[in-house]
Amino acid sequence: MTAKLFLGSIIIVVGIYTTPVVADYGLLTLLPSFFGEMSKMNWQGQFNLDFFMFLLMSGLWIAWRNKFSPAGLGLGIGGIFLGAPYLSAYLLYLGQHHGWDLNKVFSQDI
Repeated sequence: MTAKLFLGSIIIVVGIYTTPVVADYGLLTLLPSFFGEMSKMNWQGQFNLDFFMFLLMSGLWIAWRNKFSPAGLGLGIGGIFLGAPYLSAYLLYLGQHHGWDLNKVFSQDI
């Protein structure tokens, strides 16, 4: 129950925060702003780089878990671009599908 609450909270909190940001700034400013800070070699850029590495690990893990199949690669790209809410939804799905057996949730044997 705790994992479900935590993962569900991530989806809700990030969704609530993201909605007005997208309404005010749109989606087209995201990538130039995100990568632009990295090119400035400042703390915000360092944070963005660190965060981007987590997004890459998330996407690669999702693709690996799905044996780098075409569907797995598509799911992995979703993990990179859609972040924590996407990974949370994916983990909620896997948890439910595997009866919250974490060995099955985190294994490549699907």
